[in-house]
Amino acid sequence: MHIRTRSASTSAAAVLLLCFTTAGTATAADAPVGGPVVVSEDDTTEINDRQGWEDETEQPVLDREPQRCELSGTWIKITSKQAYHIPSWWNGTSYKDGPGGTMTVSVTKSGTITAEVSTTAEVEASMVVASAKSSISYKISGSATITTGHTYSRTISSNKKYGHMRYGSWGYKVKWKQYRAKGNGCGATQIGSGTATLPTKETGWKYWETSS
Repeated sequence: MHIRTRSASTSAAAVLLLCFTTAGTATAADAPVGGPVVVSEDDTTEINDRQGWEDETEQPVLDREPQRCELSGTWIKITSKQAYHIPSWWNGTSYKDGPGGTMTVSVTKSGTITAEVSTTAEVEASMVVASAKSSISYKISGSATITTGHTYSRTISSNKKYGHMRYGSWGYKVKWKQYRAKGNGCGATQIGSGTATLPTKETGWKYWETSS
């Protein structure tokens, strides 16, 4: 798993970022709609126009404090998740067309989307990825490689509407807590917390419409 890190600091905490390893711009997103699934040779699943997949609010994952007798040393628990299309922020992956008509788009520049983790404590980012992989989805990964191609067409629903398409990974925003074993029994002490944006091996075009 390839993960790049960089450190930043605030008055309250140190922030560890596993950054997007490409540059460029893309537009903001609204709600997607549903579409076909394609499995590529590199085991990445392509899903376009995934209707209703993104969560409007975060969903709870952990409903109680973990116990030492279940785990040892230090560990990460995911406390909430929110399905989220993580955009490719570089040029050649985001388009706008209209009003009306049919959009046909392709990825013209390759790149890699990697996990982004913020934390209030020293923590291995791979631990957050591993915990999310086991508690949310085995498809979660430290990175998702975007290749060129992926041609896709979509009809804009109205001749008064503008269509938008953006390529990215169907990933998750999560909140997590880090614990350390306490005492000789089953106690646990929280020693850190943070958030993360984690890609999966599912990638594809997100589509939405605007009036201008």
